[in-house]
Amino acid sequence: MKQYNGIKSKYPDAILLFRVGDFYETFGEDAIKTSKILDIVLTKRANGSSHTELAGFPYHSLDSYLPKLVRAGYRVAVCDQLEDASQAKKIVKRGVTELVTPGVALNDQVIGSSRNNFLMAIHAQKNQFGVALLDISTGEFFLQEGNQEEVLKLIQNFSPNEIIYQKHKKIDFIPPHISLFGLDDWAFQYSFGYEKLTQHFKTKSLKGFGVEDMNESIVAAGAVMAYLDETHHFELQHINVLQRIINQKYVWLDAFTVRNLELFNSPHPDSVSLLDVLNHTLTPMGSRLVRRWIALPLNDQKMIEARLNTVDYLLENSDVSLSLAESLKNIADLERLCSKIATGKITPKQLTQLTDSLFAVQEISDNIPSDYLQKKNLIPIKPNTLSQLREALVESLSDDPPHFINKGNVIRKGVSQELDELRKILEGAENFMEEMRLREIENTRISNLKINFNNVYGYYIEVRNTHKSKVPKNWIRKQTLVNAERYITPELKDYEDKILGAEEKILQLETQLFQDLIQQVMPKIPEIQKIAKTVAELDCLLNFANLAQKNHYVKPKISSNPALQIIDGRHPVIEQQLPTESPYIANSIYLDDKEQQIVMITGPNMSGKSALLRQTALIVLMAQMGCYVPAKSAEISLVDKIFTRVGASDNISQGESTFMVEMNETAQILNSVTGKSLIVLDEIGRGTSTYDGISIAWAITEYLHQHSGKPKTLFATHYHELNEMAKSFERIKNYNVSIKETKNKILFLRKLQPGGSEHSFGIHVAEMAGMPRSVVKRANEILKVLENSHGGDQLNKKTKKLTQENMQLSFFQLDDPILESIRDEIRDTDIDTLTPVEALMKLNEIKKKLGF
Repeated sequence: MKQYNGIKSKYPDAILLFRVGDFYETFGEDAIKTSKILDIVLTKRANGSSHTELAGFPYHSLDSYLPKLVRAGYRVAVCDQLEDASQAKKIVKRGVTELVTPGVALNDQVIGSSRNNFLMAIHAQKNQFGVALLDISTGEFFLQEGNQEEVLKLIQNFSPNEIIYQKHKKIDFIPPHISLFGLDDWAFQYSFGYEKLTQHFKTKSLKGFGVEDMNESIVAAGAVMAYLDETHHFELQHINVLQRIINQKYVWLDAFTVRNLELFNSPHPDSVSLLDVLNHTLTPMGSRLVRRWIALPLNDQKMIEARLNTVDYLLENSDVSLSLAESLKNIADLERLCSKIATGKITPKQLTQLTDSLFAVQEISDNIPSDYLQKKNLIPIKPNTLSQLREALVESLSDDPPHFINKGNVIRKGVSQELDELRKILEGAENFMEEMRLREIENTRISNLKINFNNVYGYYIEVRNTHKSKVPKNWIRKQTLVNAERYITPELKDYEDKILGAEEKILQLETQLFQDLIQQVMPKIPEIQKIAKTVAELDCLLNFANLAQKNHYVKPKISSNPALQIIDGRHPVIEQQLPTESPYIANSIYLDDKEQQIVMITGPNMSGKSALLRQTALIVLMAQMGCYVPAKSAEISLVDKIFTRVGASDNISQGESTFMVEMNETAQILNSVTGKSLIVLDEIGRGTSTYDGISIAWAITEYLHQHSGKPKTLFATHYHELNEMAKSFERIKNYNVSIKETKNKILFLRKLQPGGSEHSFGIHVAEMAGMPRSVVKRANEILKVLENSHGGDQLNKKTKKLTQENMQLSFFQLDDPILESIRDEIRDTDIDTLTPVEALMKLNEIKKKLGF
């Protein structure tokens, strides 16, 4: 316990898994937490005059239990025995070999394969921030600098599982679901960061990475390296590139837009995101890259067209695509395998996954026509094959090695003559024992004599008590059982030493040969990572081709013309959710900077306005990812930023109302908009009074119309007064989502047509939602009164009259049991089947109840 307490004092904020023999044990508060999270038994043990709580699990179950602790939000220190217990003279030497936290986990069960596991470090310097993002499981290392909004965008796009910061500069805008950890000031020093990075990358400067001028980010990156030291991650050869996130290369999607377009998840239960629709990749690397491409659509026409042309090529060459798909299915997670190789955590079985993957990579290279690379403006998807490394692995590893090296049969026969000879000794052991058994039966006449083995006595001869008198005098008795006795002989003991010595030497030899093999692979890590990147891109593009074929997407035209034209566009997510018999109603959109810069869309609730807005933004985003789009045709003028203001909710924790949140988001749009931006606004101003809302919406629209860059804008609104703007502002056009009205019912046609709408049909929607008939009827009465009023005193008189009328109508709302029973009786009476006589009798009963 003294040893435990000494180690625990160094990791007070982590659960300490303390290796004792074949178990990992936890004590005290750690044991209480662990037993609850893992649902294992909590016991107590004597600790001097007191008792200490204790909870543990077998060491071989670490991979099952560790992920649960980390997913519960805990940091976990793994303390192992650092020497062989049989060789230790005193207490076994122990020490923490790994500190597992949400941001630096390598365990597959903790991090999952379909998404990155980023650790983020943030360095605050006044209103500017330096950010470093590292996924230790893939080796990806990114730097970025910017303001608070840009940091929030990075958090939204990269979804870090842990954020580290300078202790006395706590960042107060981090989403609450992310694990936070504060480091001391020494980890956030420029000189320290610069030195750590140049030492790691073995360079004299950081100019080669294009980050030399990013002082705040270098500080953040240094903190990441310090954190890796603190968490005992020292083998980092797979982290060999530092990348700068260049905003100009990508479309700007702020955190609100990512949320509003539901790119990665949705607040609604059982809902589907764009990622769910677009991600049908075949490899883990491809799955992670699709997410990255959605978060960072391209703003470079040549790069976009290269992706689109490659998708086009794969669609036109279906035989090539089919063979590539079959090969991709056989490729393991090469990026994660590289991290396991670099950190020495790869198992023999996992190393064969690398071999199998390299065979599949060879197939891919063979199946891509030799003239492919000569074609212009295509993504280079023909990977290198590393055939020499593959052959070295095949020649060294057995066909079916185990996960654990101590299970044996890791190295192929013929690699080591010494190993082969030792194996022959073991293979001959069974025959030797059988020959010895038959010989001893013949010599002693003991017919049921057996030779067996256990871990306590080694090899022994077992004789039943009925034959005990026949045992030779030179046999040595080792154990007495109820019905038998066990013996050893000098010959048996000599052979046992030979066999056990062979087993120990085999383990040592195989371990050494396996480590030598890993050392052969280590220098090839950068090349394997390049192959992984090529495979991931191929997987994504093949995935886009399959989506285009399956969902009837078309190739968008990326144009330098400042017009955006989508013919019969569809919402990529909603159309997948509709039943087959209900096809999605397609709509066309046109925006430019000369005649139709702002489209004002009116129409009833539930008519499809919001879906139309979102689908336009999503189609543009998909096109600039290099993906085909759900439309009959699409000509996309490159956009540099996509802004959406769709829906809002209270931010209670910050004391902000729905309207305040809406205004904050809209203010950020207006302050950041450029001439190449696409803006999607839905119901701006609805969180305040009608006249305030109309005034704000009008002023926002006017500002965008008068903006020098003329940003393309879609604006859905219920304020029909805004339709008047089209008369005064030349580039504002009115459209409405059509409906068909029959009697008192409406049918949503969901088709966009020119002209404004004058009705919202909100009461009809309320009726469809199941609102009580009395409420719907009363709402219609109030609507007629208000529609006949034109504001001012007349409106006030009308609303006062409505209130008085409502008081008169509140007869049955009185708290009187007699009146309530009369109300219920009238409500339950079926007047359609009531005869005149029955009606008079019913009226008489009511009079009696009232005492008349």
